[in-house]
Parts: sequence; structure tokens; C-alpha cells
Amino acid sequence: MKVTQEKLPASQIGLEIEVPSEKSKQAYEQVIKQFAREVNIPGFRKGKVPRQVLLQRLGQTRLKATALENLINDSLQKALEQEKIAAIGSFELSTEFEELLAKFDPEQPLVFSAKVDVQPEVKMGQYTGLQLQAEEAKYDEAQVDEVLAKYRSDKAALIPVEGRPAQLGDVALADFVGRFAEAPEGETPAEIPGGEAEDFQVELSENQFVPGFIQGMIGMNPGETREVSLQFPDEYSSEELAGKPAVFTITLKELKEKELPELDDDFAQEVSEFETLAELRESLETRFKADQENKTSANKEKAISAAIVQLIDVEIPETMVDREINYLLNQQALQLKNYGIDINQLFTEENMGPLRESSRPEAIEKLKQSLALAEVAKLESLSVEDSEVAAEVAKIRKQFPKGNFDPENLREFVAEDLLKQKTLKWLEEKGTIELVPEGSLNPAADEEAEASDAEDSAEAATSVIDVEVVGEE
Repeated sequence: MKVTQEKLPASQIGLEIEVPSEKSKQAYEQVIKQFAREVNIPGFRKGKVPRQVLLQRLGQTRLKATALENLINDSLQKALEQEKIAAIGSFELSTEFEELLAKFDPEQPLVFSAKVDVQPEVKMGQYTGLQLQAEEAKYDEAQVDEVLAKYRSDKAALIPVEGRPAQLGDVALADFVGRFAEAPEGETPAEIPGGEAEDFQVELSENQFVPGFIQGMIGMNPGETREVSLQFPDEYSSEELAGKPAVFTITLKELKEKELPELDDDFAQEVSEFETLAELRESLETRFKADQENKTSANKEKAISAAIVQLIDVEIPETMVDREINYLLNQQALQLKNYGIDINQLFTEENMGPLRESSRPEAIEKLKQSLALAEVAKLESLSVEDSEVAAEVAKIRKQFPKGNFDPENLREFVAEDLLKQKTLKWLEEKGTIELVPEGSLNPAADEEAEASDAEDSAEAATSVIDVEVVGEE
């Protein structure tokens, strides 16, 4: 079998394959024999159908198409083995199958062309001596105080208020009805859908409910009714309400204030596994410090990864891009499913095209990072020992004892991840990373992170605190 190679763009190799006439005839005859054994034709026993009858009933085009398909698949596989080409993904015919079929003669040689994706060739720029900046996440002892304050608030007793109006920090029980502030001339403003409640308990905190609602309750006395004018935010979750002015009629029924428990050893024992407040503080401090160190390390890795992507020269084959897009979409689907979202409503047939296209830049970026790190590891002869892989696999299995892992896939994943971490560390040691304050490189992202700091702090403490988030009456 004669095979001619041609290097093509996008990490593809073109193959022109010439199959001898005897192979074409052999493939065609095998198909006839196969159909003769398997096809059922009235008046003939199975396997005893005369050749001419078979050709008349099935048609020569169908037989030739099956023979051609078998011949192409078999010839391509043998051509790849003969030329020692490590193809990835499936092949692509350079000529339409129907055109090849029209010309196919089992008595003549078959010549066809195809393209296959191969592992891309990677060229790296100067990757040693990188001069980079990364944001340093510093531990703030206020984080511990914030967590303790939150759990003190959660364990607080609610005491009825007497002799004073509502103020920030109180817990109110109220009825309310909301109406749109504007209405067509001559009509009564309509009630807001879902904008009413009875015996609604709310903590009078500035971050609660619709902006302006809590502020309007400040100064109210139990039994008092007040109308509060406000405006829904422009980016409110409901498009029907976004940016609309409204009036809420609020009746304050009860008012209570929180009586916080003492911050002492008894409190530490109640909310955690520790005997003393000092031990609890130390544990939280250790956890938060470790979190900030991990965050700083992650910022360094991001800086290195972003830098080496700029140094790589590579043409990524479409097969690899498609696989990475599939992986990203699968990860996204799993995350959404964990949040209780029906992924069937998002991942519809009409949405898949736009979703795949929007995921494409991220997929290419991640592939470039992986290929660049793999190339550096190869050039610098970096590797991981079998013992390192085995130890990490054992650690994962211990951490997830009920995990249903494929042993070979898990080992391969761990080996790749360990090599990636070793390569990143090597690049860090061979370069210089200046640590700068958080938010100085990406202020917008930092503002978003600050918005969820309290929630993150509470989550970070869950391993050392077990608290019922219920106030005592």
C-alpha cells in the first residue's frame, strides 16, 4: 500500500493512500459473502442466496458502499501503523464519500485522501528568568473576630424591646404590602406580585431585603404602621420590578433585640470541639493563615501560567479543542446540578452551539497552558517518581473512601497534576515573582471578592465550628 504524507496547518497530516486492486476486489467479495450469509430472501435458504439474486435485491451501490467504507477504515488504520503516525481523534476525508463511491471500481486500485489530527508541535520562547507580579493574600486577624461575632449573633437570645423604637440590629416581626408607586391615570397602583407577607421576621440590617425597606423601619414602634417609598435596583432579579419605584405599607408587630452570649471558654465549648476560647482562636487563625498562603500560591501559579501562554507557539488541533470544550461544559453542568439547577433547560439542542462557542477561548487558553508546561517539563527532564504518585493516590482514596475511581485514570490524573505542580515550582525558582497587595493587579475582581468575604470566612470555619444558626427565644 502506497502512502504519501503532507504536513498541513492546525497540526494535521494529509495522507494520500493508494490501495492495490486486489485489496479492493477482496473487500468487495468479502461484503458479498457476508450479506449472502446474513440476508433473508424469500425462496432461498440463509447462506444459499445466488450471487446474481443478491446483487439484484440489494443493489450493487449498497454493496459497493459497504465495501468502500470497510476499505477506507481498514486502509487508514494500516497506513497510520505503517507510517508510525500517532493520530488523535477520527479522520476526515478530503473527498466526499459519495464522490469516491461514484468512482469506486472493485477491479481497480482505490486512491483517496484523508486528514488526521496529530499531537501539536510546541515551540517555547525564553521561559527562564521570568519577571512577574502576583497578588499576596495576607492574613487579617479581623477575620477571626468576624467569624466569632457571626456565631455569637447566631446563638443570641431574642429579648422583647420596651420603651424605645426600632434600631439597627433589632429583630422585627412585621406585616407588609407592596404596591407600585406609579399607575395609569385614574387607576389604583397595583400590588407587587409576591410583595406581601404576614408575621415576617427580619433582622434590621442594612444588607437585608430591598434597599430602603429596612431604613424605613428604623424609628418605628410596635403597633405602628408606616408607608415607605423605595426603588428596586436596576439589576434586580425580577425584570418586572427592576428599577421600578414602589411603596410598602409596613406594620411593626413585635420588636426584639439580641442578647449576645459571653465570648468565653463556655461559648467555645458550645460552638466547637475546643475546651478554651484561646484554642478556638488559634485553630481559626491557623486555618485562615493557611487559606491565605494557598491563595497566594494560586496567584503565583496564575501569573506563571499566563506568562508562559505568551511564550508558546503552537497550532492546536480541533480534536483537542473539542475535547476540552466537552470537559468544560461537563464541569459546568455538574456545578449547576449541585446547585439544584435543571441543566436540561440550559443545555438544550439550540443552546449547545452558542455554549460551545463561548467556551472556546477558555478551552484554547487552558490547552496552551497545559502544552506549555508539558513542553518545559520535557525540555528540562522533569518527572515524578512512582512512589510520589502512589502516595498521592492513597491520600485521595483516604479522603474519598466511597469514591468510584478508575484506578488507571486516577493514577494518570495524579501523575499529570504532580508534574504540573513540579514544573510550576521549577519556573518560580528560575524566575522572580514580586508580591504586590491584593487588588492592585485586578481591582474589579478584588471588589467582587470583598463582597463575599463574610460568607467565605464562615465557610472556612466550618471544620472547627459546629453551630446551630437559630436564635433562642
